[in-house]
This record gives sequence, C-alpha cells and structure tokens, in this order.
Amino acid sequence: MGDMFRSEQMALCQLFIQPEAAYASIAELGELGCVQFRDLNSEVNPFQRKFVNEVRRCDELERRIRYVEGEMRKDEIVLPKLEEENEPKAPNPKEIIDLEAHLESIDTELRELSQNATSLHSNLNDMKELKAVLESTEHFFDDKEIMNLDSSRFQDPNEVNPGQQQRGQLGFVAGVIKLEKFFSFERMLWRISRGNVFLKRNDLSGMLKDPETGLPVMKTVFVAFFQGDQLKQRIKKICDAFHAAIYPCPSAHNERMEMLRDVTTRLEDLKVVLNSTDDHRNRVLVGASRNLPSWTVSVKKMKAIYHTLNMFNVDVSNKCLIGEGWLPQSDFQIVSDALKVGSQRVESSIPSFVNVIETNEQPPTYNRTNKFTSGFQNLIDSYGVASYREANPALYTCITFPFLFAVMFGDMGHGLILVLIASFLVIKEDQLRKIKEEIFNIFFGGRYIILLMGLFSLYTGFVYNDVFSKSMNIFGSKWSVRYNTSTVMENTYLQLDPTYHVDGVYPIGLDPIWQLADNKIIFLNTYKMKLSIIFGVVHMIFGVIMSLVNYTHFRKGINMIMDFLPQIIFLVLLFGYMVFMMFFKFVKYTAQTDELALKPGCAPSILILFINMMLFKHQETSEGCEEYLFEGQDSMQTIFVIVAVICIPWMLLGKPIYVMLKRKSNAKTNGDVESSAPAKPSGGHGGHGGDDEPMAEVFIQQAIHTIEYVLSTISHTASYLRLWALSLAHAQLSEVLWTMVMSIGYNVEGYTGGVMIYVIFSVWSNLTFNILVIIEGLSAFLHTLRLHWVEFMSKFYEGLGYAFQPFSFKTILEENDNA
Repeated sequence: MGDMFRSEQMALCQLFIQPEAAYASIAELGELGCVQFRDLNSEVNPFQRKFVNEVRRCDELERRIRYVEGEMRKDEIVLPKLEEENEPKAPNPKEIIDLEAHLESIDTELRELSQNATSLHSNLNDMKELKAVLESTEHFFDDKEIMNLDSSRFQDPNEVNPGQQQRGQLGFVAGVIKLEKFFSFERMLWRISRGNVFLKRNDLSGMLKDPETGLPVMKTVFVAFFQGDQLKQRIKKICDAFHAAIYPCPSAHNERMEMLRDVTTRLEDLKVVLNSTDDHRNRVLVGASRNLPSWTVSVKKMKAIYHTLNMFNVDVSNKCLIGEGWLPQSDFQIVSDALKVGSQRVESSIPSFVNVIETNEQPPTYNRTNKFTSGFQNLIDSYGVASYREANPALYTCITFPFLFAVMFGDMGHGLILVLIASFLVIKEDQLRKIKEEIFNIFFGGRYIILLMGLFSLYTGFVYNDVFSKSMNIFGSKWSVRYNTSTVMENTYLQLDPTYHVDGVYPIGLDPIWQLADNKIIFLNTYKMKLSIIFGVVHMIFGVIMSLVNYTHFRKGINMIMDFLPQIIFLVLLFGYMVFMMFFKFVKYTAQTDELALKPGCAPSILILFINMMLFKHQETSEGCEEYLFEGQDSMQTIFVIVAVICIPWMLLGKPIYVMLKRKSNAKTNGDVESSAPAKPSGGHGGHGGDDEPMAEVFIQQAIHTIEYVLSTISHTASYLRLWALSLAHAQLSEVLWTMVMSIGYNVEGYTGGVMIYVIFSVWSNLTFNILVIIEGLSAFLHTLRLHWVEFMSKFYEGLGYAFQPFSFKTILEENDNA
C-alpha cells in the first residue's frame, strides 16, 4: 500500500547468465520490461564488443526490410496492421538464418525487377520519342516554310558520306529535348550558326516519366535544318551539351512510314513485357507484405537483445556473462523465474541466477501507473522526476487538479461538453490508440484528466448554479418579494432586506434569485474571492504536511523541528487564522437578530482586520458595533504575530546552528579517539557523507530557503486569487456571449424569429465551443498546472530524480512507431 504514495523500492542486482542461455533469458526480460541494465562496457569501443557481428546482421536485415517497405510505398501497397496480441516473440537465432535467406531472395529479386523495369522504361521512352520524332518530321517536311527554302531536297545527315552534300542541299538533325531547356538551346544554335539554322519544334502531348527519378518530364521534338558539314558537327555538340537525344530520321517519306510501323510494333511488345514485369513485381511485394510487419518486429527485438548483451561483461573463464541492472524489489522473483525459463529453453545444464548487491548510488524512480493514473503522473514528471522514494504528488493530483480546474471552469453546460468529449475518447480508446497524430495523442493521453475535469465542472457549476450563464430553480428561491403592487410598479430598483424577505437557506449552491439581482457581480466577487483564499490556504497547508511525510520517511528529525514546525506554525497562525475568521464571521453575523452588534452591517472586514493585525493598528467602528469578532481577539492576534515572527529566525538559524554544534561534537570525539589510537595520515575532520559542506554554504542555503518560504507564503496565497479571477471572467464571458449573440434570435417574432434562432444558435454554439470550452479550458488548465507545480509542490517536492527506463520490447517498438 505504501508504494501508492511514493516510488517503488529499487534494488541493484547482478545477473549471472550462461552464454548459451543469454539470448533466451534477455528475450524473456524484454517481454517483461522490469530491468534497467547498466552498461558495464562504457569504455569499450562499440565495434569491439562481443556481439557486434550479430548487431550488424540485424542492421543488414533492417536495411533490406526498409528497402522492401520503400518499394511497397512506390506501388502504394498498404502494410497490414499488426495487433499487439499477434506480435511475434523474439526469434530463435537459428530461425534468423531462414529469415536472412528469405529477405535476401526478395531483395535480390526486387532489385533485378527494378533494374529491368528501369531499362524497359528507358527503352519505352526512347521508342515513344522516336515515334514522336517520326510523326513530327512528317509534318515538318510538308510545311510551306520548309518548301520555300532555297533547296530542292533534303539530305539525311546519317547517310553515307554526308560531307559530299552539294551546294543548295539542306541537312537536318532531329531529336527530343526537355521543354525547359529548349529556349536556351534555340538561342545557342542561333549564336553558333549566326542565324543559319532553321529550327522547328512540336511539344509532346503527354508527359514522359524519367526512368531514374520516376518524375514526369515535359519534352519537345525539334528538327534543325542546316547547310554544310561543319555546321552539322557544331549542332551535334550543342545537342550533347544540352542532353538532347538525337534520333535517326530518313528523309524519304516511304522509309519514314516503314520505320514508324516498326517502332509502333516494338512499342506494343515493350508494353506487354512491362505489364508482365509489373505484375510479377506486384505479386512479390504483396506476398512479402503479409509477413513484413512480423519480420520487422522480430528483427527489432533481436537487435535490442544483442545491444543489451553488449552491456554485459564476460568473466575470466569466458563461461559466464555478468550484467547489472536496477529492478523493483517486488519484481525480484519475476526476474529470477524469467532467467530459469531462459535456461530451460536452451536446456542449459547450469542455471542462471540474480543477486542483490549493495550500493550508495541513487536508484531510479519508478511509479507504477495504469491508463487512469498515467496522465496525472506525466503532469508531475513534466516538472521533474521525483527523487527516489520521495512522496509522489500524482496520487493527490488525481483529485486536486480537476477540482481546482473546476473552480475556475464552473459551468454545468461547458462541463457536460468536456464529459462528452472525454467519454468518447475513453469508450473508443482501443480504436483511437492507433492514431499517430501528435496533437491528438496529447489530448488522448489526458482523456481521463479531461473526464474528471468535466465531472468536477458539473459539480462546481451546480454549486454556482450556472448553466451557459443561466440558473436553475430546482429547490425554489428562499427570497420573496413582500412589497405591494404599487411599490413594485413605481420603483425601478428595490432592495430586499434579508430580515423580512428571506425564509431559510437555499439547500445547496447559489439561490437562483441572484441571477436577477443588480448587485450579482459584487456578491459573486466576495463569494468566489473567499473561496479561492480558503482553497489556497488548505492546499498549501497540505503541501507543508507532505514535507513532514518526507522527513518522517527519510528519518530527518532535525528537519521536522527546524523546518516543518516553524513553517506550519507561520502559515497557520497567519493565513490559517484568516480563513478561520472568514468562517467565524459567516456563523456569527445574521440578519435574524435584534442585537445591533450581530447584524451584517456591523460585521468587520476580514481584510482590514488582517492588515491591522500585521501592523498592530486599530480601526474605528460605528456606534453599537464592535471592532473584533470576539473578546480577546486583539491579544490573541498579537501573540500570533509575535510567534510567526519568531518562526523566521527559527527557520533561518535553527538548522545551521544545530549542524555547527554537531560538527564540533563529532570533531571533539574524533580527536579523542585519534589521541588514543596510533598515528594515521592527516585527513579532514568533516562530517559524514554530505555533512562536510562548508558552514558558510549551510547558512546561505538556509537563508535562501527561509526567504523563499516566507515571501512565497504571501505571494502564493495571493496567487490562488486566480481561481476567483478566472471563474468570474468565465462566467461573465459566458453571459456576454448569451446576451450579445443568442438573445438576438429571441427579439424577432414569427417564422423569421425561428429561422434566426436556428442560424444564431449555430454561431453561438461555435463560439461557445471554440472560445469558452477550448481557449478558456486551456487557460484554466495552465493556471491549475501552475498552482500545483509552484504553489503546492514547492512546499515538499524536490524532483531531482531520474526515471526508471527498463529494457522493454513494448517501449522500443512504440518509440520506433513514433519516430
């Protein structure tokens, strides 16, 4: 039961595992996730560790799996989701040989298919471009511009002895170039030929795929007409520079048609081969996709096991692996059983075992959580992981956090919205857990926090009698108007005297009549301000009491006397006493009395009383009224202030003086012992352990601690007024939204009013959800978080520990999924 209030008791253990059983044993511990291993080979180069070759094998398997996954993404093949209950256990090292062979076969086959597909696509593109060149040149040669050139026929540059061109004959070069490069290409041809090249182009209708990158590329067909062999060589060099593909194109019409028919036939054959290749590739990938998730899990588990084994030491005889790690004491037997199971799996003749070893090192902090408490524990750990065995605030935060939030967010309507949202997240948590969106996962992880915040908001909204800024008249108002009709009709404002107009007390929460009162804000101001101070002081007192729990557990008796006692006395005698006066004033003064001194008009201001108490001042009162709440209050307040002031030097000097006297006593005792003992090398006579800190540091630290506590007691009490401020702001914003938006529809009569209400309700509900629920909810959440981190936890929480991070397959797989 004690472990609910503080972290688990941890033990540093030494594991002795036989080499043949090491893999199976660590696999069992990985499934359990209850041991945080220490690296005993931190000074050894990672490439010189015992199982480095096995890790490399796993890296190679992971590389091949990633390659196959990449090919599946290219073909838009969806990998099936692997359910948690269907996850394979860590594979036997012998099984990995078959997996290696299978993955190597798939990898090799896919690479060959990819290379073949790339080559085929390249040939297909070439054929398409050649076909486009043949079709375009047919159009070019029939062009009137070409026919009007000073030439009787064209000379194909690919013909034998093209240098024997006669004067007046035109040569031509046909090819394909990327459209983005064509205009630069055209300018370059113009410059090198001095305008003696005639260039025609025709853009390809469809976009071709680049066989290397797979990206679509826009290309254009060009034909350059020229005269002379020297100009032809220049044009070809420019084509090479711009990566333009040059294709053979006969000048004769019949030859071009014959070549076009041949290209068309080859294109159809290539498409058939490509379809066959793609079908075969798809079958290979679909077959691999069925097992790829389980292969991925298996390889990751195997790699994690070998990484962990690399942290182990090998004994001198090379017959035993020795590891060290932290584990919860309650799981000691579970770890022992896991080692036995690992030895039994490989039928090891020598059992593995685990021993607890003594250490002065601070253990990691481990708080067991479930799906309900994990969200609250994450809030605490975000501030700082608790020191080992320190009181865990998360247990109390489960109630105090949603309650303080609800004090600021007290509205039954808005609380109901939070409850509905959180209920959906809780009911559908198994399906929603698969969503990997980062922002959504933040809200999903805090679904139980949101649920409790909504439920507590329903309660505080009921107490405030506030539903979307409207009140409920459940029990009937205890106020009644006893004026006659003429008085009511002739007066704009009437004051109801509680002596005559109140009959009893409203059973719970606020009387609905306050919704109509002109002084509603003034009344709610006083009501919620006092509530915030009361809750704040109680919360801080609880925090100081939690420091006593820590001191008791760690047996720090001096801290109980020199820290806890003056702190609690200082807080209770000043601010606890102020809370007492609030309740006493509420009970003592009433309108149902004939004694003037006990009527509400004679009730003194608690704030003025508190200020006068601190300044030792008095206040003048009206005739018949009393300055104080009860007799002897003046003397008692003086005593309280004097005792509270004494607590300051008590906190400031008590502990340092005790430490100084203790050190002198220890030094004297050690000197007597040394005088009667043989001479030893000189050494320090400081205290034990951390007690050798210089006295100046002790005094300075205690002074900082005292100043911080005394000043923070005042500032933290004022900080709790944010409960009042945000609650009032939330209620007023809700009322303004109803008055300025929703009320518009009620002022229009007839059918038009019905339509208006429908439209305005959608606007009002949208503003309510976005502003009052989301924005105001986040604001109240952050203020509540601050009240816990600063005002509450600073009284007792150090948060200087480090988290327990056990070797767990589940954690490793989740981290890889989120990466």
